[in-house]
Amino acid sequence: MGMASDEGPGMVRLNVDGAAVEVPDDGGTLLDVLRGHLGNLSVKDGCSPQGQCGCCTVLVDGQPRVSCVTPARRVDGRTVTTLEGLDPAELTAWTDAFCANGGSQCGFCTPGIVVRFAGLRASAPEGSPPDRERAARSLHAHLCRCTGWQTVLEAWDAYGTAPTAAVENPAAVSRAALEGRTPQVVGPEVVSGSGGFAADTAPEGSLVAVSDGVGGWVVGSTLLEARLAAGRVQGRRTTVASAPPLEAPVGEWDAVLRTSWVEPAYLETDASWCEPGGEASSPLANGGAFGAKLDSVTPAAARALADEHGRAVLAVLSREDTVRLGAKRPPVSGGALADGTGVMRVVRTPGVVEAIAAVAPGLVVEEVDVPGPPTSSSLRAAGWAEAVVLLAGAGALDGPVVSPDGATATAVVDDDGIHVSVRCGRPLDGTVLRSYCVGAAHMAWSWVTSEALSVDGGGIVHDLTVRSFGVVRATDTPPISVVIVEDDGEPVNGSDAVFAAVAAATWRHRGCPEELPTG
Repeated sequence: MGMASDEGPGMVRLNVDGAAVEVPDDGGTLLDVLRGHLGNLSVKDGCSPQGQCGCCTVLVDGQPRVSCVTPARRVDGRTVTTLEGLDPAELTAWTDAFCANGGSQCGFCTPGIVVRFAGLRASAPEGSPPDRERAARSLHAHLCRCTGWQTVLEAWDAYGTAPTAAVENPAAVSRAALEGRTPQVVGPEVVSGSGGFAADTAPEGSLVAVSDGVGGWVVGSTLLEARLAAGRVQGRRTTVASAPPLEAPVGEWDAVLRTSWVEPAYLETDASWCEPGGEASSPLANGGAFGAKLDSVTPAAARALADEHGRAVLAVLSREDTVRLGAKRPPVSGGALADGTGVMRVVRTPGVVEAIAAVAPGLVVEEVDVPGPPTSSSLRAAGWAEAVVLLAGAGALDGPVVSPDGATATAVVDDDGIHVSVRCGRPLDGTVLRSYCVGAAHMAWSWVTSEALSVDGGGIVHDLTVRSFGVVRATDTPPISVVIVEDDGEPVNGSDAVFAAVAAATWRHRGCPEELPTG
């Protein structure tokens, strides 16, 4: 370790994936070297950099390390292995295992997880691979929002035994698009992080723009240069507890529910690039961010800046920016009776009244203006899932949850885990559908039990790191079983119905306390 050698002051020499490389010591991180200087795009930036999401994990002399907080000069003279540097047969075995079990959806986090798993297996005594529990603990260094962890660990179990992954499966692609509500890539390339993310597909030589934190943009020739010019230090987690912003409606209710601000916690931060006079790329890339990126500020910024500078520009948000500017679930506060009537107060959000009315016509909906981050009814089951939870707690909902799409789902949560049944038309691809349902079940459990953001009275978010979102870890996630009910009807989204059903079952299992998260 240490500074670059005396033979070449100002340079850092590394062995990356078997090749000797030499790069300027410009004060950047190992992630800056890998992506910026070497063009290795399997290594992802998900926390900008906070060292908390695991998307940039590589092996340094065989040991897993998050490259975003590793100064390049600290690894001078050492050997770095990225996903591309793994033995081809080993990488194929991981790809097959993840594809066979639905262990990757958007694919943004997957390369880092694969690299950590590879390092974990390599460090074990020969013939004695680490057990699943150790693999689960290793995931504490990562965040995966899509899959709910279980299918990732099933991929760990299946390493070396899974069938060869299909290069293209139209049925799987169709099911993924229904569940993600946007076109998605499904196949081996997703496991390698090649799903077409905006920051990976920007034209060579693009300028990079980052938010200045006050509504403007700072442009540089590289991401590192732009960030240094912006001079911003990433925010941290607050010690102030979160609290539901809306008071409960007055009345004698059979159930009362109050929810907090919640971060969608997608891994790929908003990004979009544009050529002068062109159309900006979609920030949705290979994942819809559960509806949270539909109103992203990055496409308009990329288009305006490209026209201003006469060059392609990539506009990218930091993790802090996504938290401050990105859409949240609208907090609600409701009271309901066993006959299905009641009142639900909700932070004013276009479309949320209609969403609630679709599943709970007996609830009177009152929109309330509250200072806070943006909200959206496009997020997974926003508004109507809260109504389902409230009615279930009041005893007004007996039977399967029926989503506005027409899917039905039942869920039981007990001390043995989460048990789900879903009917959503023709399954198309059972592996993909199950993966999305497992992910939705984890998201629902995590939302009800653990997730919330601290937002002050002026509407400013103070929880600005990945670890402050409250997403439940792999080792703390209950086992999830999914039964897909055969149906020859038109395929519809099923995971949103699962999300609502599991949220309601989890709340009942926790005793229906008034405030979420239940803890």
